[in-house]
Amino acid sequence: MNPGWHGYLAVAGLAAITVLSRSLFLLPRKAVPIPPALRRALQVAPIAALAAVVVPEIVMVHGQLPTAWLDARWPAVVAATLAYAWRPGVLGPLLFGLLLYLPLRLGLGW
Repeated sequence: MNPGWHGYLAVAGLAAITVLSRSLFLLPRKAVPIPPALRRALQVAPIAALAAVVVPEIVMVHGQLPTAWLDARWPAVVAATLAYAWRPGVLGPLLFGLLLYLPLRLGLGW
């Protein structure tokens, strides 16, 4: 189906708004002071966004709480948490969680 000129106009408008909003920080000639509360909020924003995406994926199955305990996600979460407690970082917990999740999910069908 051909979107016609409406579709092209919408894409061009969205692209223009994106470029403008992302380049606004380049326009001021001098540094703009950021309040300490906003600076702190910007520091924790990636963690909050990640938690908002990952936590529902861990604790819900098709929009409902899981009823079976044979779910490969639970041991993977425990492994990732222990790996993070042992050595904080991103790569270690990711690898440990996946190394436990994949055999349980693909091998045992959990």
